Amino acid sequence: MLFRARSGTFLTFALAGLLTGVWVARMPALASKFGTTEGEIGIVVLVWGIGAIVAMQALRGVMARAGSRGTLRVALPLTALSYAGVALAPTYAALLVAVALFGMAFGVTDIAMNAQGSVVERAHRRPIMSAMHAGWCVGAMGGGLFGVATAAAGLGFTATVLSAAVLTLPLGLLLGRTYLPDPAAPAGTATGRAARRMPLAVYLIGGLAFIAFMTEGSIADWSGLLLHDELGATQAVAALGYPMFELAMLIGRLFGDRVRTRLGTRRLLVGAGLGTALGMTVVVLAPAAPVAIAGFFVTGLVVCTVVPTTISLAGTADPGRPAAAVAQVGAMGYGGLLLGPVVVGFLSEATSLRVGVGVVVVLALLIAAGARFVPLRMDMDVVAHSSEAAVAAGEAPAGEEAPAPVAA
Repeated sequence: MLFRARSGTFLTFALAGLLTGVWVARMPALASKFGTTEGEIGIVVLVWGIGAIVAMQALRGVMARAGSRGTLRVALPLTALSYAGVALAPTYAALLVAVALFGMAFGVTDIAMNAQGSVVERAHRRPIMSAMHAGWCVGAMGGGLFGVATAAAGLGFTATVLSAAVLTLPLGLLLGRTYLPDPAAPAGTATGRAARRMPLAVYLIGGLAFIAFMTEGSIADWSGLLLHDELGATQAVAALGYPMFELAMLIGRLFGDRVRTRLGTRRLLVGAGLGTALGMTVVVLAPAAPVAIAGFFVTGLVVCTVVPTTISLAGTADPGRPAAAVAQVGAMGYGGLLLGPVVVGFLSEATSLRVGVGVVVVLALLIAAGARFVPLRMDMDVVAHSSEAAVAAGEAPAGEEAPAPVAA
């Protein structure tokens, strides 16, 4: 039962990543379809992000009542349908409406699948959230390759995106049968106006997610320009920066849960922040493109654990409403994803691109410093320390014990 739930949640992350990968890969085809400028494409991306944040905040109460399973069973198919709407939009104005709806549906899917990942993680009694987010990386890379293949075959934006939507819809409906129910709220959980207030811990974790998303978004949007404009790399070489970063993210997330179990959550976050600062310092000071690309790889290898860990923490910060807590942290994270590239852009224009990208070093140090103040209320940290003690005593690690049965 738990294997089915874990596999279903992993595939849900992969489907969401696939939709994003196709969307990013065929962005030039979108511009060609409507004859839009770079500024108009920027508006499209902004509308998508705002739609996601609005839905995350507005539907937080719905998430709390319906739970991650009920929400995800509706949101994932709606995401596929709205994705088809983006493909079929006949005009730029219609496209903006369709993108807003897609962003809203995708935002709800994002927080619901993360909340479901938290439910599965708690049932497993050991960290697995990084592995769930590895599913996103697999899907995003697969979506990118699908976009490349359809472009090579001469398919336009409409045919490509519609194909991805048609593939996602039935799979999204089938995956609904694999999700676990959210745990019942503990006795004494607040109701009414008090229930709508999030604990301070949720906002502290959300602040860390905000910084982590700012970091990832800044690298995604500015790595190519740094390599090309500052280091003189060809467009082909400059295009390697972000894929190498994503590949490192995938590798790091495949092993991130084991590292977290061994080190504990706080030490993992501190190490990830310091490692990210080190990797980006190499990027900023790089004398040539190959050195900078190596720095991006190191950065992806360590920063990849921060977002899954904050989502995991959010799922236990408010035991009575884990889905709503994940929604709040997710919304704050998306805010950082939108703001980060803008901040780097303004700093780059005022100074230089190296200085602008260098803000990521400061953000990474803030992650390391902020990790010391994030409250830990997770069984996984107990498992981490008890596992170390058990190994020292020659016993089986606590994290390897059979989990308690969970109803389907």
